[in-house]
Amino acid sequence: MTEEKTPKPVAEKAAETVTKATGKTEKASVETTTEKPKEKAEKKPEVVFIGNKPPMSYVMAVITAMSSGAVNEIMLKARGRSIATAVDVAEITTNRFMKDLKVATIGIGTEEMPPREGENRSRMVSTMEIKLAKK
Repeated sequence: MTEEKTPKPVAEKAAETVTKATGKTEKASVETTTEKPKEKAEKKPEVVFIGNKPPMSYVMAVITAMSSGAVNEIMLKARGRSIATAVDVAEITTNRFMKDLKVATIGIGTEEMPPREGENRSRMVSTMEIKLAKK
């Protein structure tokens, strides 16, 4: 058996066969299908969850994600008292730092949270989603 000097991909190794009579290497015809990337494929927007940090922390997260070039949309998600912070983040980002961003959509909703210790019934918490997109 001979040792290969340059490693070959597994598909090529499987495709090569050595005939015992002649000792020559023959290459079998193997068709490989590669998926072509879809042009202008719809990507899910990157999500930034808003919490208790100061708004500038989230503004920097948005700026960093948008400057990478791979993302054209960012979704800010917040619930409860963090909704005010999410609105601040969207306004600071669009008005001060990235003038080419605009608020594409705003979604509001309500989630049912399980009861806390000592409480009997579940509680409802408001939610908001703000999608920022390049113009």
